[in-house]
Amino acid sequence: MSITQNNSYPRLLADIGGTNARFALERAQNQIEHIEVLACNDYDTVVDAVKAYLAKLGNPRVKLGAFAIANPVIGDWVQMTNHHWAFSIETTKQALDLDILILINDFTAQAYAISKMSDEYLMQVGGTLQDICAPKVVLGPGTGLGVSGLIPCDDGAYIALAGEGGHVSFAPFDDTEIMIWQYAKKKYGHVSAERFLSGSGLVLIHEALANREGIKTPKMTPKLISEQALSGESPLCRLTLDIFCAMLGTLSSNLALILGARSGVYLCGGIIPRFIDYFKTSPFRVRFENKGRFDAYLAAIPVYVVLAKYPGISGVAVALDNYLKKQRQ
Repeated sequence: MSITQNNSYPRLLADIGGTNARFALERAQNQIEHIEVLACNDYDTVVDAVKAYLAKLGNPRVKLGAFAIANPVIGDWVQMTNHHWAFSIETTKQALDLDILILINDFTAQAYAISKMSDEYLMQVGGTLQDICAPKVVLGPGTGLGVSGLIPCDDGAYIALAGEGGHVSFAPFDDTEIMIWQYAKKKYGHVSAERFLSGSGLVLIHEALANREGIKTPKMTPKLISEQALSGESPLCRLTLDIFCAMLGTLSSNLALILGARSGVYLCGGIIPRFIDYFKTSPFRVRFENKGRFDAYLAAIPVYVVLAKYPGISGVAVALDNYLKKQRQ
């Protein structure tokens, strides 16, 4: 499909997670407007959610779309892992009367956003070195656990990886984590990193610790656990948060070693920014560097908490622009 300058904009952008779908229009390059967050559970299908968003804007004529989604994108059929939406990309394109619709993994979009992100949206947690020619790791706990990476190219650009690293098997670090892993294995069978490093994972860690102590607790939520941990109201919640951050430190350093990510590790997602002051002094960084003979290697790698509000939206805009440039070649 040939796209002329006249119908290239506006572009429909979306970042679809297991809980919320974020929508925006790109009016011109890097001019992103009308960002709105819709609860996925309020709509039967992704088409219904898109049409509701566009209706609020007076149904502008849009011919190009790009969605980031918390799911593998393999072929035409998409079945979300953490939500009930399932759809054909081609059928969705036709239902929305689009000429082009591309879908990418949500953390591939996060990675593309970081490739263009300014320092004002990044908070550094430790590390001294930044080798700008080295790969970057991108990960983040939210409804699930997203993982990606950025591989530098000779022209100064980056290739964003599309993977499902959140579903690697979890490896416990110490006796307490072995106990928590055993509790989760009995409950679920396979225990992925996402089982613990997500909103529901925070609740699972607390549940396992309470079970060990023989404590009966009311039904907990991630928000309640973090609030009671930070207020000092519940030592068990504080231990839960400490273990969560330590687990995230281990996984982050594992990924940094795998990719040789001496250009940095970038933490996205909605969980960490909620307790950012605590996170700076949490067990995260100590565990990140705890790798025996590679302590010094990891001590030099900076970790950044991403504070940008909608990085997936700006990242999917980069992906769509890259796609269109290739189509024109």
